[in-house]
Amino acid sequence: MSNNEIVIIDYNMGNLRSVQKAFEKLGCNVVITNDHAVIKNANKIVLPGVGAFKDGIKHLEELGLIEVLTQEVINNKKPFLGICLGMQLLSKKSYENGETNGLGWVDAEVIKFDVSKQEKKLKIPHVGWNNTKYKNHNTLYNDVPDNSDFYFVHSYHFVTKEDVVTCTTEYGINFISSLHKDNIFAFQFHPEKSQEVGLKILSNFINLKDGV
Repeated sequence: MSNNEIVIIDYNMGNLRSVQKAFEKLGCNVVITNDHAVIKNANKIVLPGVGAFKDGIKHLEELGLIEVLTQEVINNKKPFLGICLGMQLLSKKSYENGETNGLGWVDAEVIKFDVSKQEKKLKIPHVGWNNTKYKNHNTLYNDVPDNSDFYFVHSYHFVTKEDVVTCTTEYGINFISSLHKDNIFAFQFHPEKSQEVGLKILSNFINLKDGV
């Protein structure tokens, strides 16, 4: 494996192959792996995921991935892309199925959508297409228009006071749908399922130079 490839972290949380296929469609050679040596040799790291927060952290711990990911992303500053659960795991804690500590890379919490006070009861999980509004533009949104539609599947959302929010989305409340912190990029929606605008985000990630 050359040291300019992208790795997709395999931690038994699903949706990995669809992310791999989206990168391959863009002509990018990507590897799905939980091999520490392969991860250390990669240029960029992608953490997708569908499922429960508690299970995600448990699997990362069992595979010894928390230490290696922290080393490569936080210490070595490799470009990182978190998708859906992969974004939520960046937080300090989640309240899904009880309180669970996350990676803590962002000072944030993950909480469930509260539809109890809404006049129009919205369905949870939030599933389907919804648009995003820019708060702070970044490199991965180059040539992606404001108010673009992306595909979402989630019941919990990210809450933070850190100045890292790049996009928000309206679903009963105005929630955080993407963030950027240093070399870390993350999206609550699924770029790999979001047609041309989603592929453009992945293409921009592929073309990121060292750092950001």
